[in-house]
Amino acid sequence: MGTIYLALAFHNHQPVGNFDWVLEEAYRRAYEPLIAALERHPGVRVALHYTGPLRDWLQAHRPDFFPRIRRLVERGQVELMAGAYYEPILAVIPEADQAGQIRKHIEAIRADFGFEPTGFWLAERVWEPHLPRALAPHGLRYTIVDDTHFKWVGLGDEDLFGYYVTEDLGYPLKIFGTSKHLRYTIPWAPVEEVIAWLREQAERPLPPGAPPRVAVMGDDGEKFGLWPGTDVHCWERGWMEDFFSALEANADWLITLPPGEYAARFPPLGRIYLPTASYDEMSEWALPAEASADLTALQQALQREGRPDVLRFVRGGFWRVFLAKYPEVNQMHKKMLWVSRKAHAIADPERRAEALDHLWAGQCNCPYWHGVFGGVYLFHIREANYQHLIAAEALADEDRYGEGPWAYGERADFDADTQEETILATPHQWLLVRPHQGGQLVEWDRRDVALNLLNVMTRRREGYHRVLLEAAARGEITLAGREGRLESIHTHRVRVKEPGLEERLVTDWYPRAGLVDHFMAPETSLEAFAGARYPEWGDFINQPYTVLAWTTDPHPVLTLRRDGHLWGPEGPQPLRPEKTLEVLPDRPILMVTYRLTPTGLAPIRVRFGVETNWGLSGGDSEKAYTVWPGGELRPFATLEALPESDEVALVHEWWGRVLIRLSRPAAWWQFPLEAVANSEAGFERVYEGTSLTAHWLLTLSPGETWTVRLSFELA
Repeated sequence: MGTIYLALAFHNHQPVGNFDWVLEEAYRRAYEPLIAALERHPGVRVALHYTGPLRDWLQAHRPDFFPRIRRLVERGQVELMAGAYYEPILAVIPEADQAGQIRKHIEAIRADFGFEPTGFWLAERVWEPHLPRALAPHGLRYTIVDDTHFKWVGLGDEDLFGYYVTEDLGYPLKIFGTSKHLRYTIPWAPVEEVIAWLREQAERPLPPGAPPRVAVMGDDGEKFGLWPGTDVHCWERGWMEDFFSALEANADWLITLPPGEYAARFPPLGRIYLPTASYDEMSEWALPAEASADLTALQQALQREGRPDVLRFVRGGFWRVFLAKYPEVNQMHKKMLWVSRKAHAIADPERRAEALDHLWAGQCNCPYWHGVFGGVYLFHIREANYQHLIAAEALADEDRYGEGPWAYGERADFDADTQEETILATPHQWLLVRPHQGGQLVEWDRRDVALNLLNVMTRRREGYHRVLLEAAARGEITLAGREGRLESIHTHRVRVKEPGLEERLVTDWYPRAGLVDHFMAPETSLEAFAGARYPEWGDFINQPYTVLAWTTDPHPVLTLRRDGHLWGPEGPQPLRPEKTLEVLPDRPILMVTYRLTPTGLAPIRVRFGVETNWGLSGGDSEKAYTVWPGGELRPFATLEALPESDEVALVHEWWGRVLIRLSRPAAWWQFPLEAVANSEAGFERVYEGTSLTAHWLLTLSPGETWTVRLSFELA
C-alpha cells in the first residue's frame, strides 16, 4: 500500500468592524470546537491562520484561547501561518503597507505562540506574479493558492500533489494548490468517501524520482460550524470527530503534516509561473453582471455534461475588475491610497504609528469585493473601513495643520481616472466633489464620529439576479431554513430569506451620491422616482460641470456651472445651473447655493430636485428618523412624500444629526435604497441607505434666475 501526506490548513477570519455577536457565534460554533477536537486527537497535525481583527477580539474576549493553541504548537501538532495583519488584498495596497502589515502579523505570532512562521495565507487567494517580492524578505517560504491558478497554466489535478517554486526578480516562493475536491467534500461528503479518495491517490504509482504526494486542503475555518447547518453536522452529529478519528486510524499510510513542514522536508515538483488569479468562484463574481451569469450557466452545463476537460480552460475575471464593477469599491480603494500617502508623511512617530494602524484596518479586504459572503453590500463592514480611513486622515491633517480652526482645498486626480476632483476640508469635515460627474458630492466625512455620510450603494443588477428570476419563473424557490438537508454554500438550489424578492429588483441608472441635480417632468411621482422609472429631462446628472470659480482663501469655495438642456416635450431647451459649495473653518456646516437660468427664448416648466443619499448603518432602525417643523418624527427608511418645509433634521441616535435649512420651502421625497443580495444563507433584502430629495415645481421666463440656498449643519 502506498502512502500520502495530508496538509490541512484552517483560515480563520472576521472582518474589521464585524458585530460582537457574530464573533461570539463563530467562536462558540467553529473556532473553539476545532481546537477542542485537536486537543482530543494529538495524532492530527494541521496549520492554523488567525487574522488580526479576529486575534484582537479573541485576546479581548477569550484570553484563554490562544494559550490552548500555544500548547498545541509546543507539542508539534500545530503550525501557524502568517498573513497581512488586517487581511488586505495584498496586491492592491502600497508596498510600505504590505511590509508593515506582514511585520505586524509575524510579531503577533511570535508573541502569542512563540512560533516563527514560514507560511503566508493570501487573502481570498488573490495571486499576482509580483507577490514573491513582498513575502520572501520577511522569511516567508510558502503560500497556498487555489488549484484554479495551476489549471490556468495547463496543469491537471494529478499534477498538484506537491508544491512548485516560483520567483519574481530572484525572490523565490513555494506554492501549494489547495484541492477543490477536498474543499468540496470536507465536511460535506461522508468521511468514508473522503478517506477512500485519499487511499485511491496514495495507491497510484509515483513517477520515478518524484517526492511523496501531499494532498492540500486549505479553506475557511468558519465552514466547520458557522456556515448554515454546519455546527450540527460537524460537531453535534460528529462529522469532524469521525474524520479526525479516521485520520488517526489510517496514520500508517495517511500522514497528516503541516504544509510548512512538508515544504521543508521534500523537494518541489518543479518551477512554475502563475497568472493573476483567485479561486474559481471569485473569478465568476469579478465579471460584469451579465457575463457572470453567462459563465455560471456555462460552467453548470459543462458539469452536467461531465466535461472537466473543457472546464479546466474556462476562466472568469481578474480580481481588480471589482474596482471597475463597483464605483463604491473604487472610491474606498482610492481613499485608502490617498490616506496611505498622508499617513506615511506624518512627522510625529507616535501619531504616525496610530494613523498607520487605522489605515491598515481600513485596508481589510471584505468590503472591497462582492460574492456570496456579502462583501461591499454589508453596510457595517463598509462603514468600519471608512471609519478607520477617516480617523487616519484626521490624524494626518491634525499633524500638519494643528487642532484648528483651519480649512484647506485641493484639486487633484483623486481616483486616478485622469480627471480632477475637488477636496474641501476643515477640522469638522472632508468633502470630495466630482465636477465631471454632475458636480456631485461623492464623499462627505463627518470627522467627529469618523463617518462617511454618503456611504451608500447604488442599486444595480447582479449576475445572480438572473438565477433568482429564472427560479421564480419555474416556481423553484426554497425559503432558507427549509432545505431539508445540509447543503454547502455552492449549492445550485435557490434559497431566499423572504418571498417575493424577485419583485424588488431595482436598477439605478446613475450613481447614488450627494447634490444630484434632477430636472423632471412636473407630474413625476415619488413611486416612479424611487423605482428609477421616471423620465429625467435634464442632461446634468452624469455629465460634466465646469469649475467656474475656485478659491481657498479665507476658506474653500467652489462654484460649478453647466450649459445643458432640458429634453422635454417642447424639445431641447437650454438651461444653465450653477452651484456653489462653501465650508467654514470654525463651524461644521456645508452651504450650497443653486442658481438656475434658462438661456433660451422660451419659458421652462420643470420639477427641480436636489437629491442626497445618506449612508448610516442602522438607518432602517427606530434609532433613525427625520424631524419636521412641529416636532413630527418620520422613520428614516420609509417611502414617503412629505409636505413643504424649509427645515428638516436628519437624526440618527448613534451618530448625531444633520440640520438642513433652505432659503425657500421645498416638498420632500424620501425612500430606502435596498439591494437584493446573495449570501451564504440565501437571497436577502439589504438596506443600503436612504435617499432624501428636496424638490420644487418651477416656471421660469427666459433669462430669469431662480436661486435657493441650502445649509447642512452637523450637530
